Amino acid sequence: MAKGRRNAGRKGAHRWLLRLVALAVLIGLAFAGWLWWDMREWRPDETLYPEQGALLPAGSGAVRFETLKAIGARFVYLPLDTDTSPAAFAERFAKARAAGLEVGAMLVFDPCLPADRQSGLFAQMVPRDPRLLPPAIGLVRLADECDPPVSDAAVESELMTLINQIEMHAGAAAILRLAPAFAQRYNAATALSRDLWLMRDRARPDYAGRPWLLWSANSALVTAASEEPIEWVVVQK
Repeated sequence: MAKGRRNAGRKGAHRWLLRLVALAVLIGLAFAGWLWWDMREWRPDETLYPEQGALLPAGSGAVRFETLKAIGARFVYLPLDTDTSPAAFAERFAKARAAGLEVGAMLVFDPCLPADRQSGLFAQMVPRDPRLLPPAIGLVRLADECDPPVSDAAVESELMTLINQIEMHAGAAAILRLAPAFAQRYNAATALSRDLWLMRDRARPDYAGRPWLLWSANSALVTAASEEPIEWVVVQK
């Protein structure tokens, strides 16, 4: 009889434990859902970061630049790489400037390609204009999939060449949009003494080990300005 009561007690405790685990899972799922929904429209406080803007998605999708400005963007960066259509880039550039936004260009660095080819692309698409924002270079891609293989030393050398060539064309120092993996692999934050543009949703980034100028605070902001999510960027004064 006593044994039966003990077994019943264990079964009851087990059921309660399962219920608590299930409740914890539900709470976790609910929080994750809320966080996902909140991040769709979250932007840093404008009193802390009064200068805010956007990095547009790659491609030629329609962007309503007047709407982008109306929701608080003061500037916009336009990405470009070897797949970018010159006509589409020029159209975006003209529309962004017509909407009264400050405009800059960000070249997405490809470690598999020579610096000359990439800087030539930048010079072809981006005019020499002192009114432009400083040029940016996106450092995200690693050389792991290059064919033929490219050594880390070669990547670092070509990148330095590219930075110098772009700065010569633009007449301004480049900003490095530095992903954590690239920073760790190539020691870029320490080796390259340029202003940094770091990325981390919602939380201030610290992976570079030194101060940053730009912060991509929301990598997928949903707005009426674009059918695709945009990357929301703030400036640290």
